[in-house]
Parts: sequence; structure tokens; C-alpha cells
Amino acid sequence: MLTFETMDLTKHQKTVIAFRKDSFKASFGDTAGFGDEDDYLHWLGEKISTFPKGFVMVLEDGEYIGQLELSIKDYKGESIGYIHLFYLVPEKRGKGRGVDLFHYAKAFFLESKVEHYHLRVSPSNKRALTFYRKIGMEQIKTELDGKVVRMRGKL
Repeated sequence: MLTFETMDLTKHQKTVIAFRKDSFKASFGDTAGFGDEDDYLHWLGEKISTFPKGFVMVLEDGEYIGQLELSIKDYKGESIGYIHLFYLVPEKRGKGRGVDLFHYAKAFFLESKVEHYHLRVSPSNKRALTFYRKIGMEQIKTELDGKVVRMRGKL
């Protein structure tokens, strides 16, 4: 069974950076676009204080296996849920854990009373695209000169 723990940057600093960098590697082939670690930690700190239930570490049997970064934001005049990061360590992918993370995200968005949620994913990350389509998301457009695909789900 998975448990979800609000991020604590003192406790989880190394893990959140490692997981986020690995997500860049899985999406884009390297970590070149990651940016500055301190900037990322500062951004996380701000988001955690605003959305503590949205910025969580995922544990299984006491071990960190994933990370979710969820918030509410405005998109074209509509309040939407937004998935900044949907991450599982490689050895846990394809084993049903993603569906468990999705259920957590969906509950967070339902509690926030939004109708839609979005995320952006690299078009080269075929495994992620397949999963997002499987859970009912649809592609709505490309962004950043084709580097990412914006997808939308409905609650």
C-alpha cells in the first residue's frame, strides 16, 4: 500500500532533486533543462506552503518510490488542477503504482473543486503518453516549440 507524505525540504531535499532530475532524463534524454537546484528548491518551498497536500513524496514499505507536484492555477480564465510532476522510480513503473498516484491526484483536484486538470509531457516520452491516455487524458496542443504536449483530463 502506498502512503503520501507532504514534502519536507530539510528531510527530502536530495530525493526531490534526484527524482526531478530523473524525470528530465526520462522525458528529454538528459538533465540539461533542469536548471538551478536552489531555484527549484525555492519554488518547491513556495508551492508546499500553498498546496501542502499537493506536494508529496510517495512511499511504499517505508521507501520513497515517487513524487507528486500538484497545484491549482488559472488557464485561459478557468481554474484548473495542474500536475507539475508525476514521478515513479523506474523499477516501479508499469506495475499499477501510477494508477494509485493518479487516484491521489484526482482526489486532490476534486477536493479543490476544479473540473479539469492539465499536465505537460515530452512527446518522446511514449510510455508516459500511453499512461496518460489510458487514464482518460487527451492532448490539446503542443507548447514550447513542440518540446512538450499539453494534455487535459476531466473530473
